[in-house]
Amino acid sequence: MTLTADPAQANYDNLPTESPLGAPLDWKWLKGAKSEWGVRPKIGPRGLTMLDIATGSYGVVPDNPVHRSMAPRGADIDPDTPDMGYILNKKSDVWAENVVELYEEAVARQWSATRDIPWSELPELPNDIEHAMCQVCTTLTEIEMIAADLPAKWMWRMNHDFLEAKMFLCTQIMDEARHAEVFRKRALANGGGLLMSRGSSEGLLRTIIEAKSYTQATALLHLLGEGFILDIFRMGELIAPSHVEKRMFRMAMQDEARHVAYGTMHIRYAVEQDPDVAEEIHEALDHGEAVLTAFGTNQDFGSALAVLLGGGVEHVETKGFALQADMQRKQFTSYLARCERAGISRLHRTKLPLDLLGIDPDTVLAN
Repeated sequence: MTLTADPAQANYDNLPTESPLGAPLDWKWLKGAKSEWGVRPKIGPRGLTMLDIATGSYGVVPDNPVHRSMAPRGADIDPDTPDMGYILNKKSDVWAENVVELYEEAVARQWSATRDIPWSELPELPNDIEHAMCQVCTTLTEIEMIAADLPAKWMWRMNHDFLEAKMFLCTQIMDEARHAEVFRKRALANGGGLLMSRGSSEGLLRTIIEAKSYTQATALLHLLGEGFILDIFRMGELIAPSHVEKRMFRMAMQDEARHVAYGTMHIRYAVEQDPDVAEEIHEALDHGEAVLTAFGTNQDFGSALAVLLGGGVEHVETKGFALQADMQRKQFTSYLARCERAGISRLHRTKLPLDLLGIDPDTVLAN
């Protein structure tokens, strides 16, 4: 039978009221009073996207959902549906205006750390360069998974009506697992190994994972932590000693850029909906900046970057440290510019030594 009209208008008066085993039947699913029957999405050139199916009421994400269940948004929900105990029940708690587009990009651009990096083309490197790359990859392996652990900590607490945000965070978790994989593989692929881990790295990670609210955690992770790592990936052309590492950094960069874009726009949306949220974000960043500054002076990671940037230990003083300082200046400038875009200006609040870093506030505003 082909249904061409609202099934509520069809004649189902003679349907059985009990199943063969005696269970009561009411056929609500067939008579569907709330379903937008007949509303069809238009399939675009990329296929059927989440934006395509956001038609009618199905595309409306409520600011304050009535239910706290896992029932699909737009379904006809029984009033006695169990409460799942979600604590992030305001749209502004998790939403970003770009999250649906970012989800579609994420699923379209998944890559493999096994097959998409030309591992067989990895050249033999001088010992100091190989040690430096292994140290950088050791630290990156250590810190990348925080960007998976953090969403996992909060995602199950998010109201299911914010499904698209939860779906995007699932892609972030997969991205970060792949980053941990690719950097661990690089540390081991050329006969080097995993080198030093220091307490300063762990201190930064603990600060992020112990944030009091999801919005604070997002600010610490996306605006601050992942933003800094994104700039390192962007400098991959300078850091990488071969085309293999260049591709590794390039592939990781496209993922990291999505995460930072979500976090920036989530903070912006949260502050626009509730300006009082700004102060708790500032408090988190006050502490996070201090911890990140300590991480930035990490004697292993920083000196390894300087060796790679300089092209070897013999050039670390004449070239490497200067390029490292330039990279750090760009990282802090980019961070402050992200805060501006997120509606959280740090220029007059930050405790960062802008003069010492050589950062001009006008340059930040121009970014």
